[in-house]
Amino acid sequence: MNVTIRKIGNSEGIIIPKEVLNKLGLKAGDSLEISESTAGEWSIRAADEDFSRQLQHAERFMDKYKTALKKLAE
Repeated sequence: MNVTIRKIGNSEGIIIPKEVLNKLGLKAGDSLEISESTAGEWSIRAADEDFSRQLQHAERFMDKYKTALKKLAE
C-alpha cells in the first residue's frame, strides 16, 4: 500500500487508511514504533508501552552507573 507524506501544520506525516487502523486495532493518539532492520527496511507497528517504559528505566540506570558499568566490562 502506498501513502503520501503530507504537510500537517509545521510538520509532515502520513494518513493511515481507516481499514488499516481497524485491522491493527489502532486509533488516533496511539503510539507507534518505527524501526530499521539490518537490511535497511523500515517497519511501523504499535508501540509496546511496557517495553518502552522498561527501556527508559534501563537507559536511566546505565547513565547513572556508566562508570561502574565500564569498569565491570573490563
